Amino acid sequence: MDELLAIVEQGGYPNFTSLYTKLGYKVTMSHSMRKAMAIVRKQAPDVIVAEFNYQSDFRDRTSSLESLLATVERIPKNTKNYIKVIVFYEKEYIQQLEKLQAAFSNFQTMAYPIEQGKLEKMLSKIN
Repeated sequence: MDELLAIVEQGGYPNFTSLYTKLGYKVTMSHSMRKAMAIVRKQAPDVIVAEFNYQSDFRDRTSSLESLLATVERIPKNTKNYIKVIVFYEKEYIQQLEKLQAAFSNFQTMAYPIEQGKLEKMLSKIN
């Protein structure tokens, strides 16, 4: 069974756990990026669903998601093919997200509001 790590820091969208399980994923939830990074290092999930929460007060990065993506890149490719990452984002922060995409190209994006049908389709394609 594939493993999915859902990182819900701020939320504001439906809980998609039932969708994830319907698609055959074993779901782990985290409400903290720091805890999520520990989970990634320990069990290397197949898929991560996370939020891009732009933080203008960070000097050297745009969000804590940047640290997670760097952690994902360090996971040896031979442990599993690679970890697939889906990032939810606010349309108003597209410029900051594009900067993140320039540094890390290992994720797909979905703008709010998140539609369950589109998320299901994206997860079905990457599985």
